[in-house]
Amino acid sequence: MGTKGQRGSLDGTGVTIGVVAARYNQEIVDALLEGALAALAEHGATADPVLSVPGSFELPIAAQALADAGNVDAVICLGCVIKGETAHFEHIAEAAARGIQEVTLESGVPCVFGVLTTYTEEQARARLDKGREAAETAIEMANLLREVRKEQAPS
Repeated sequence: MGTKGQRGSLDGTGVTIGVVAARYNQEIVDALLEGALAALAEHGATADPVLSVPGSFELPIAAQALADAGNVDAVICLGCVIKGETAHFEHIAEAAARGIQEVTLESGVPCVFGVLTTYTEEQARARLDKGREAAETAIEMANLLREVRKEQAPS
């Protein structure tokens, strides 16, 4: 049963998406990035800029810089946190999720959470399509917010 309501288009024409990708678990994140960039190109969106940060903990500050610069319609944050033997996994995953959400709400620029949080590398590899999904979400949200803001603008 689908929800009826206004949706954003997946037409990326005129849509600029910033991308921030973590280098920690780089092989997996590179695959997420490849999928995201391919999806953006297929939908006609522009990926600019594409930034690289050390890890998922640093994604929110880079997303904030892109949102503050005002040159992007949305930001995709890509990373991979795999559980180890300590609580570090929980802290990094929670900080990344909370930080990305805060940037979205404070800036009004949709920042998409494309961070895999898995228990094993196998689970992460099984979810490499999430880069493509993050790109499509970014385009859809950029278009939806553009429409909502246009409709609410004073005449």
